[in-house]
Amino acid sequence: MKARSRRERIAAQLADLKMPGALKRLADFDFSFQPSIRREQIDSLHELGFLERQENVVFLGPPGVGKTHLAISLAVTAAESGRRIYFGTLADLIDSLEDAHAAGRLKQRLRTLTHPALLVVDEIGYLSVTPNGAKLFFQLVNARYERASTVLTSNKGFEHWGEILHDEVMAAALLDRLLHRSHIVNIRGNSFRMRRHMELSKAIHPTASRAANAERARKGDES
Repeated sequence: MKARSRRERIAAQLADLKMPGALKRLADFDFSFQPSIRREQIDSLHELGFLERQENVVFLGPPGVGKTHLAISLAVTAAESGRRIYFGTLADLIDSLEDAHAAGRLKQRLRTLTHPALLVVDEIGYLSVTPNGAKLFFQLVNARYERASTVLTSNKGFEHWGEILHDEVMAAALLDRLLHRSHIVNIRGNSFRMRRHMELSKAIHPTASRAANAERARKGDES
């Protein structure tokens, strides 16, 4: 009975997080498609020692390379270990902070977001951030500093975070806190979504695909 209650509690927590798409687990990740990733580093992170040490994890790379997949798989693993987690895009988190600030409830909202053992901040750099939103995000990072772990994903290198936050000095201070005790996973590879698109296109238009391959082979022979 207790085991079923625990499973139901974990399932409810994961459902409440509204993570994009189906739950993503480490076992579903195709490491052969992303050879730039060190498998041993990812396996070690999923042992969750970084949570015990209040360390952060940052996944960097272009769109579609699996950053969100790995961030979600860490969140799922943490939830299944009994820890409280929170998932949100940077835009969603800032919206919630701005709403709380406007309603005079910013301190309460910051406390709520500081409590989870793991906070996942997805899609840093995809959408523009207001200067006020950037300041609120800094307050959140500062509140969690050395108290709890944060996992972040971004399609922008750290050198561009000043542009994202509209303030180079604040970006430097934020990165100083995030990277003080952190694990950085820099993914350099092709897009999973583009691969699936190409596979689907070949399945729908097999004749055209074979013709294109034959044409490429002919040009190769001529050269």
